[in-house]
Amino acid sequence: MTSSASAIDGPRLAPASGGAARQLVVLCHGYGADGSDLIGLGREWAGLLPDAAFVAPNAPEPCAISAFGRQWFGLSFRDPAEYWRGVREAGPGLDAFLDAELARHGLAGDALGLVGFSQGTMMALHVGLRREVGPAVVVGYSGALAGPEHLPGERKARPPILLVHGDRDDVIPVEALSHAREGLAAAGLAVEWHVSEGVGHGIDPEGLRLGGQFLSRALSGPSSGDR
Repeated sequence: MTSSASAIDGPRLAPASGGAARQLVVLCHGYGADGSDLIGLGREWAGLLPDAAFVAPNAPEPCAISAFGRQWFGLSFRDPAEYWRGVREAGPGLDAFLDAELARHGLAGDALGLVGFSQGTMMALHVGLRREVGPAVVVGYSGALAGPEHLPGERKARPPILLVHGDRDDVIPVEALSHAREGLAAAGLAVEWHVSEGVGHGIDPEGLRLGGQFLSRALSGPSSGDR
C-alpha cells in the first residue's frame, strides 16, 4: 500500500538561530522506532546548522513486532527482494512528505538534507536519489542500499553521500556498507564512508560528529546544477 504525505508526521525543531529556515534536514528512523528516536540528532547538530529546521517523521505504518514503534515497510525475511519491494511501496509517501515540508518552509529541493538510520537509510537513499531536484546531501547510518541493480537506470540526483556503520552490527552486518558503496559507485555516485570500531547497530560519538560535519559542509556550500 502506498502511503500519502498526510499519513506521515513527526517531531520538529525550529532553527537554532531563531530565524527562518534556510535548510531542512529530514531524519528517517529505523524499523520499530519512531521520530522521537532521531529528533535528538537535530539538537546535537544545531550548532553546526543554526539555520536548519529538523523534522523526524514517524513512518506511516505500525510496526508488526512493536506495540509502540513504526515501520516504513514490513520485514519478514530481511532479504534484498523484501527491501526492494518495501522501498518501492513506501517511497512515494516519503517523497510527498519531503515536498510538503520544503513548501512549509518556502525552500527549494536542493536545500534538503536527508539522514537515515537502518531502514530509514534504505528510504533516504531510495527516495533521495530519484528526486527531480535532488537533496544537497544524504547521510546513512547502519543501513543498506535496496535494489542496487535498479539504480543506474533510475538515478536522477547526484548528492554527496556519507555512510557510517558499526563493525559489530548484528542487525544489518557491516558488509552492507561495502555492497552499498559498490552499488552507488556503479550508478556514478561518490561515497564517503566510515566504519565505527566496536559499535553495534547504533551511532557512536565519532559517527555523530562526522555526520554533522558532512551535512554542514554540503548544506552551507553552493547549490549544484547536477542536483
